[in-house]
Amino acid sequence: MKYISTRGNHIPVRSTEAILTGMVPTGGLFVPEILSDIDIGSLSGKSYQDTAFEVLRCLLCSESDYPEADLIKYINKVYNLFKFDSDKVTPLHYLDEITAVLELWHGPTAAFKDLALQILPYFISGGQKILKKSKEIVILVATSGDTGKAALEGFKNIPGTRIIVFYPDSGVSPVQEAQMLTTGGANTYVIGVKGNFDDCQNAIKEIFSDSAYNELLDKKGFELSSANSINWGRLAPQIVYYFWAYFQMVENKTIIKGDKIDICVPTGNFGNILAAFYAREMGLPVSKLVCASNRNNVLTDFIRTGIYNKKREFFKTISPSMDILISSNLERFLFYISGSNPLKIIRWYNELSQTGEFKVDEMTHQRISGILFGDFATEEDTYLYIKKVFSEKGYLMDTHTAVGVKALDTYRGLRSGAEPAVVCGTASPYKFNSSVYFAITGDASLTDEFIIQKKLKELTGVAPPRSIEELESLKRRPRRVIEVSDIRNYIISILSPNRKVHISIKNRKPLYSPKKRL
Repeated sequence: MKYISTRGNHIPVRSTEAILTGMVPTGGLFVPEILSDIDIGSLSGKSYQDTAFEVLRCLLCSESDYPEADLIKYINKVYNLFKFDSDKVTPLHYLDEITAVLELWHGPTAAFKDLALQILPYFISGGQKILKKSKEIVILVATSGDTGKAALEGFKNIPGTRIIVFYPDSGVSPVQEAQMLTTGGANTYVIGVKGNFDDCQNAIKEIFSDSAYNELLDKKGFELSSANSINWGRLAPQIVYYFWAYFQMVENKTIIKGDKIDICVPTGNFGNILAAFYAREMGLPVSKLVCASNRNNVLTDFIRTGIYNKKREFFKTISPSMDILISSNLERFLFYISGSNPLKIIRWYNELSQTGEFKVDEMTHQRISGILFGDFATEEDTYLYIKKVFSEKGYLMDTHTAVGVKALDTYRGLRSGAEPAVVCGTASPYKFNSSVYFAITGDASLTDEFIIQKKLKELTGVAPPRSIEELESLKRRPRRVIEVSDIRNYIISILSPNRKVHISIKNRKPLYSPKKRL
């Protein structure tokens, strides 16, 4: 399998190279040159582990790439009851006869990112051996909440790697921040940033494409990679659970093999829904992908109008993992929708960079509308759906899953009939205690997250994941917050422990002063 750049500016590379590099150094993202079809009949009755092997070997394995035997080892090390608290790994919970929530939060950090970030370290370390690379890998991560902890947990104490996570200060839930700050490991670093997720993500993208900065790190014996969904190694494992969900519905007699389903995904960076799109392109019978956004509804507007406009107010919401205005993985989707045309991608993203918006041509917009339906939920909608589903179905949802259920309802309300559907349950409700508790009770008087957690458990009878219940007793590392402009120097300070960096003093000469910024 070869991987090419969405902008046509890089030679084709093997999957190992795409994963270790993370992002195309000259701008753009790696995508499979060809998407192989999967015989869905061959997946019937298979375990999650066997499904993962069949899907991932099509995307990653070859004689010169990851050996199939190694892939089997990685899968067996990750998708088991030591890591996930369900033997189905991602079980379905039915809200009614044709609507199921795909629970993606049964891993060690109680969020869907675990499905990819538990196996990505094996892809990284395995790729290092295959490519005979000796430099230490530095994983840079921007997180809107869940990716950070999942990546930290996945790479914790992995030899030959360091991981540095940047999160928006006051832009994640208290539980998400506590999860990150209680992570152990001698190779893990967590830093708050004065800004939003887009600020963190843009800074990291600029670092990846800055040849002078990368040359500096190379001389120090380091090589950059990413655990964000800009890395193909993050996306590939997410494709698996859509195939698995489909055959759980077949097994439950919700559908007959070959029937089409709708898939609804709450998303901000467009990664999780992109994985569903790839599954569709590889042969999964999907009728419509419902893209669910919160008040930062840039994707909803784009799907409806064909205009991507980031020039809008940014909102901090109760579904913070979707508080994003620049959805990185949309570029990969547009590459395929435009007929794999890098010239269109270059033009659109140059316009986005220069003017803050771009508009796709009418044919491309028609193709998008044929695949995607976009909707968003306000804060009021989100609270309402958490309470409604708990009251009527006895099912407790987090603030992101509630956005998805609302969007699916909107889509179905515009149609005469309803297809069987899967809604991605992206996180445990206990990652957002305050919001979920307020939605159900209307009580906003409590401020202590752990008291609220206990009250929520007593009220609903739903137990928190053990990893979250244990948070209160875990020791936290010191909380550090820096300016966006200090990110580059902070990375240098971490990788050069004998050199001091005074990030809080203005007008001090920086450690890194490139002659040319690309």
